[in-house]
This record gives sequence, C-alpha cells and structure tokens, in this order.
Amino acid sequence: MTTLWPRLEPLLPRVSKPARYIGCEDGMQRPAVGPHLTSWLLTYPDTYEIGLPNQGLQILYELLNERPDASAERAYAPWIDLEAEMRAAGLPLFSVDTHRAAGDFDIIAFNLSAELVYTNVLNCIDLAGVAVRSAQRSDDDPLIGAGGHCAYNPEPLADFVDFFVIGDGEEVVSEITEAVGTWKRSGKRSGTRTTILRDLAGIEGVYVPAMYEVAYDGPALAGVTPRYPDVPALVAKRTVADLAEWPYPRQQLVPVTEVVHDRLSVEVFRGCTRGCRFCQAGMITRPVRERPAAQVREMVTAGLERSGYDEVSLMSLSTADYSGIAELVRDTVSAGGAGGNDTAGGASGNNTAGGAGADSNRISVSLPSMRVDAFTVDVAAQVSRARRTGLTFAPEAGSWRLRQIINKLITEEDLYGAVRSAYSQGWHRMKLYFLTGLPSEMDPDTEAIAHLADACTRIGQEYTKRASVTVSLGGFVPKPHTPFQWFGQNPPDELARKVRLVRSALGRNRRVQLKWHDPAASTAEGIASRGDRRVGAAIEYVWRKGGTFQEWSERFDLGLWEEAMAACGLELDWYVHRHRGEHEVLPWDHIGAGLHRDFLWHDWQDALAGHGLPDCRWTPCYDCGACTEYGIEHMVASPVAPNGGSQGTGQDLATGHLVPVELRPRQLAGAGAPSGAGA
Repeated sequence: MTTLWPRLEPLLPRVSKPARYIGCEDGMQRPAVGPHLTSWLLTYPDTYEIGLPNQGLQILYELLNERPDASAERAYAPWIDLEAEMRAAGLPLFSVDTHRAAGDFDIIAFNLSAELVYTNVLNCIDLAGVAVRSAQRSDDDPLIGAGGHCAYNPEPLADFVDFFVIGDGEEVVSEITEAVGTWKRSGKRSGTRTTILRDLAGIEGVYVPAMYEVAYDGPALAGVTPRYPDVPALVAKRTVADLAEWPYPRQQLVPVTEVVHDRLSVEVFRGCTRGCRFCQAGMITRPVRERPAAQVREMVTAGLERSGYDEVSLMSLSTADYSGIAELVRDTVSAGGAGGNDTAGGASGNNTAGGAGADSNRISVSLPSMRVDAFTVDVAAQVSRARRTGLTFAPEAGSWRLRQIINKLITEEDLYGAVRSAYSQGWHRMKLYFLTGLPSEMDPDTEAIAHLADACTRIGQEYTKRASVTVSLGGFVPKPHTPFQWFGQNPPDELARKVRLVRSALGRNRRVQLKWHDPAASTAEGIASRGDRRVGAAIEYVWRKGGTFQEWSERFDLGLWEEAMAACGLELDWYVHRHRGEHEVLPWDHIGAGLHRDFLWHDWQDALAGHGLPDCRWTPCYDCGACTEYGIEHMVASPVAPNGGSQGTGQDLATGHLVPVELRPRQLAGAGAPSGAGA
C-alpha cells in the first residue's frame, strides 16, 4: 500500500482546519489491503465536519470492513484552499484513513444527501484522476457509485455515475462487493467494464444509467427504457425489513475536530407514514420499521461508554412518534450514571432555563424532527432532566388551510400545547420551521407564520420573561416521488416577496427572530431535483466554471446556473417553474420508490381540494404501495398512536384552526383578589 501522507503533510500548515484531513478518530477502522479484497472509498461530497456524522456512510463503513472479501475507507471533499494546493502539487483525492489515492480503490461511492453537492461530486471524481464522464472511463478506472435520498432521481448525474443504489444500502453493498470481486479476480479483461455494469444492473435496487436509452419528444422526455431484455424496466428500491438485524454503527466515529453534530446518534426507526405531501424522505422510506426498545437502550449505553459523549440524538423522521418514547427518553437520560460523564449536570446549554439546573450525571437527549402533536409534557419533562439542547418544531405552514393542503395535520391547539409543554419545563427559546412557496399559498397563509410565532412567545412569557422564538423559513422545492412532484416551483423573486411579507407581519417584535434560506439557492436546487439527463451538462458547466460548494451561501451563484442552462440550450423556467401534467413522463418514472403513481396523483388532487389524510398506521390502508409491493408491514411496538395528537386518534380536524378559550369568572373584591382586578 502506498500512502500520500508524506506529500500531504507539508500542505496542511497552509490551509484552514487541517484536522479535517488527518483521520485518527476514535472508532476509525483499520482496513485490510490486498488484491483479494474489493476496496470501497466511501465519499461524502462536502467538508469533513458536514460529512463525518452521516449515519449512512458510517453504517456501510463498518459493514464492509466486517466482510472478509471487502475493505472500506472514507473521503470528504477538500475545501477550496487544500484543493488548490493539491492541484498545484499533483496530489489526488485521498482517504482519511490511510491516505491512499482514490484511484487505487475499486469503487468510489458517494452519499447524495442534497442536490447542490452535485458539482462537488464531479470535482471529487476529477481529483481522483478519473474521467468525469463514465463513457470515457477505462477498465482500470474505479467504478463510480452513488446512493442516498437524492439518488431517487439519478438522471442529472447519469452521465457521471456508473451505478446508483436505490433505497437501503445494508444488504445491497454485499451483493455489489461479490459481483465486483468476481470481476476483479477475472483480471478485469479489456472490454469487460460493460460486462460488470450489466451484472450490477441485475442486482435488485441498482440502477446503471449506461444500460438505458433515453428518448425525447421536443423539450419533453419520452421515456427511459432498457437496452437489453435482462435489464429491468423499473428499478425497485431495496428495503431492509427488520432494523433489529442491523444494529449499526457499533463503533461510531468520534472526531478529533469540531463537526456539525458532535454527539452519539442512534437510529430508532426508519420510515414515516404521516403523509406530509412535501416530504420526500417520508414517502420514499416507507414502511415504518421501529428498532426494538431494548436494542436502542443497548446501543445508547454501549455508545456512551465507548465514546465518552454526554449527548444522544435519537434519530428518525419523527422521533416523538416512536412507541414508548417517553420511557425511552427517561432511560436514556438516566444512562449517565452508567458510563456517561457528568458534564451535563448544571451545564448552561443553549436552551438552559436559568435557575432550573439539570440533574448531575444526566445524559442530554436530542429529539430531531419532532412532531408538534407528539411532544407532550411527559416527553418534555424527561428531556428537561438534563441539559436542555435545541428544541425545534416544524409546523411547516402558518394557516390550518395550508396545513391541510400539505397534509401536516397539526392544529394550532397542537402547536400551542407543545410550546406550553416546553416552556413549562424550563425552556425559554425554541425554533419554528416553516416552508413558503407551497401549493395554493396566499398572502394570509404567509402572514399567519408571524402570528403563530408571536402567539408562541406570548405563551412563553407566562413562564419566563426571556421567552423567544426563532422562525426559520425555507423556500419550497418540489421533490420526486411526492404528491407535489407535479407542482411548479415559485420563482426566486416571489419567494423573496413572501419573506418580506413575514418580516413586515412581525413588525418590531423583538422576541421573534427571522432567518430564511436564500430563494436563489432554492431555484438551483429545483434544477437538480427534477431535472432529466440533459441537466447533467449544466451541472458540468457550473463545475468547470469553479462552482463547487454551492450549498455554502458564500460560494453560491445563481447567475452561474442561469448561464449554464442557457449555454446548454435548456430553459430554466421549463425545468423549475412550470406545472406538470398527469400523463407527462417524469425523469424518475423508471425508479420505483414503492409508491403507486396513481396514489401520488390522487393525493395531489386531494391536496388541491384541501383534503388531509390521517396517518395510515392507525387508519385503513390507502394502498400507496409501500407495504403491498414489498410484503413488509409497518413494524411498530404499539397498536395505538404513541402520543395522541391530531392524526388517526379521533380528533376533530374540522376545527383545527380554532383554539379553545376558557373564560374564568370575575373575582369580586375581597374574595382573594385586590379591588379592581379584572379577569
């Protein structure tokens, strides 16, 4: 094995954050090297501090290194300062584990978590010394793979990536390893690269773009069809049926430098059936598969003991929906006495309420993606026993009318109840996340965002004078495999107008802070999100013009994307801002997310009619396809909804915008109240 470390080390004093590139983390694998092994370079196309916490990459890293016929290392996109040094010194992309050159691996596989990293993918391929376009690669070049949620529309990267994994990766990476290992042991004879690609196309859940013909009818897509009879017309996603069989990662990486989510992370369940129509993750990860509570506790206890962390993130798309979540949080918080350190005790975390200190030896628990209607006083009380970490709720839309359209069926009463639960247990600030630019959104819906935020601060003032709310506002980007995939996205000037509308409605309310996502970036995301194979040329144009790290605000340039689309003869409005028809061929129609197309279309029509659908775990099946297509039932530990709330529990949704008001009788003077004190 040849390491690039002697050539890399002299460059590090000249760049920012050199610890990004040294590896040496607790939990780092010691991969074997040899011609008998299929070697993977698992690459996150963003900086180390963004990519290291990624659970998908860490799970595959462990699984592959457990196999006797495979090895896996990691790479992250070098920041622009090190990239310049590397190119000047002729230094290729490298792994952080052994600092091997990327070109020495059999497979370079990318995690696609966001569309704006696509130019970084091309940059990493080029830095690896591999031809950017797959058609120009030789038999000796590494295979380029990709997976993640963005792979559900693989077409924008189809000219650059040899194969995509659609769905869960735990099982399919073993099958890919075996196929590539057989090819490798045969000597990779000249002209056999096409043979291995055809073999990969025969693996369930693997999409190989070179095995498909793309036809167009003017500006419209006519179809994506197989070149050979043994290549599937529909590439169905892979779904792990039982999370209990995959208790990973067992050895979570503990970084040597600051990263964005520096804490122990344990996945408690996968999938979501809430049916939010804007949410791609909730649609494509169905059905729900809960990890057994005993296994979660074991993973938490072992992880805390090994890592030394004092904070745990219980991860899922809607963690408070987990069966027995209050008991699980209680046990997790109490785990501090069994190996966790006691830095949480009395710590002034960013949401610590003054005077209401945390218990010593407690573990802080983070519940990302909390549903408003599943956050109860019981859950709040358990979480608040330790350091109060960030608390975020996502109403998504300001008005009940619009929440019915997007199927976020939480009422004002739900929101105010959750907010009251939090403030009553010692929090004094929280974040509310909203989308703007949603289908049929009108100005009163947008202004309602400000009204909800103001009402939340007034509730908080009943408990603390420091009550405040941060409103985070994002521009809506329609995603593939959702009911909103046919919707025409709002232009950036309209999104910017709606941001100004919220600012105006807030007035001089100092208790509410407004933050928003760049509307221009949402436009570029829309290009890559719903683009067909022709958009790849525009992505390559942006990259060749230096447009890397486009998800970083200081690096983003919409003008470059507009220039690229024009240079490639593509109309931006046609790709981003127009509505699609029912029978239009969509670029991802040949990718099977487990959802019937007619279910998505009818749900889109229900949205336009303002009809919501309750959670299908507690109501009759809607035949979306997720269970029937794969023969997997929702795996939950409880036959009833875990925490009440709006969906599927009998609550009257017809009055969701009405908040009950109780009028107390006026007290008379001398009967316990000062004279003149009104109700």
